[in-house]
Amino acid sequence: MSRFSRKGVTKVLFVETIVDPGYTPTAAELATAIDYSKALAATDGWSIENQEIETPDLNSTFVAKIPGDDSAADSSLTFYEDDVDDDIEENLAKGTTGFVIWCRKGKAAGSKGMDVFPIRVASNSAQVSLDNESAKLMVKFSITDRPLQNATVPTGP
Repeated sequence: MSRFSRKGVTKVLFVETIVDPGYTPTAAELATAIDYSKALAATDGWSIENQEIETPDLNSTFVAKIPGDDSAADSSLTFYEDDVDDDIEENLAKGTTGFVIWCRKGKAAGSKGMDVFPIRVASNSAQVSLDNESAKLMVKFSITDRPLQNATVPTGP
């Protein structure tokens, strides 16, 4: 097993439209995606969580659990703010819908580990600080449907 660091490998992309109802992007759709990897300062969420159901019974003092409903973790991307361009503020404005695509093992065609999250931007806010740090924007996302997980980056034209 070969280990790797996400830095320099993982790509975070945004695309407004994916035609496939199962959320698998075509190579052409992926080629039009905006790559935000270089602008990212932090990330949070982007996972599925299960709300387990407790199932106690009279036969034991141990409370067993079974899987319950799935939901998406609260998810956000924190970007370095640009003092010239407003691309992030415009492309990811509150209410924007689309897809955040994580290419965890790289964007090369045939790579494994692509996750596609259907999203709506919940908020896009400057993170104002007086600390000695770069200016940042935090974009919070609502995950609107079950994401496609662990897919293969598409090949082809």
